[in-house]
Amino acid sequence: MVHLVYCDNAGKKGEKVLDKILNGTKTMVVRGAAGRKIPHSRVFEGETLYFMEKGTSQISALALVKTVQNYVKLTEDEIEKILGDNQDKLSLTDKQKERWHKKCLCLVEFGDVKKIEPPLAFDHQGNMDDWLIIEKIEDVVVGTSIPYNYERSRF
Repeated sequence: MVHLVYCDNAGKKGEKVLDKILNGTKTMVVRGAAGRKIPHSRVFEGETLYFMEKGTSQISALALVKTVQNYVKLTEDEIEKILGDNQDKLSLTDKQKERWHKKCLCLVEFGDVKKIEPPLAFDHQGNMDDWLIIEKIEDVVVGTSIPYNYERSRF
């Protein structure tokens, strides 16, 4: 499987996630929720992550998954410790730390980041999440896309 990860790039200083990934200051992404949610337990070492900036239609970078940490039913202290212990890789702003302060966390460390030139044109469909699990990236690229199958997004 491959994964398409939407990155916030809210113009505020310090929150440009894709820029941090490309310049090497961010080597881990986090997703969290009150309960298990994609990509929790669905992303594995050696798989490929594709990154795109939210609000654009361009898939502009890729990387390989190095490690994955999945957590459930975390206490407040455990959440703070996990995010704190990984801050050097996550490079989160205070606002992002607050956003990802959730009882279920999935932390995905990656390496071997490559910029995609020219970027791939993303074929957006309906209610897509901010993390897609697909067979191959061509399934969501303009000209080769297929209707998105939410089967892989269910637990």
